[in-house]
Amino acid sequence: MSVDLNTVKRVAGLARIKVDDAQAEKMTGELNTILGFVEQLNEVNVDGVEPMTSVVETTMKKRSDGQTDGGYADKVVSNAPVHEDNFFTVPKVVE
Repeated sequence: MSVDLNTVKRVAGLARIKVDDAQAEKMTGELNTILGFVEQLNEVNVDGVEPMTSVVETTMKKRSDGQTDGGYADKVVSNAPVHEDNFFTVPKVVE
């Protein structure tokens, strides 16, 4: 796949990025280089290779899934300008 000047300008417009002709010309070459590298990666045979999240074998650090704080909702809403039954009361914003 190859990127031309019009494609770069169109993508820049979609991203709401102001790009002049000189920058667009430079970006065309850079994007074509990136896409060339991606095409090289697509040619690599990865049959039988397990997906991994890290190059080093690690185990996830886990914490217990328990309540560590809470049980005092009345204190939480005490500074709210308006509250009802330990819930914040806010004005209606959608008609």
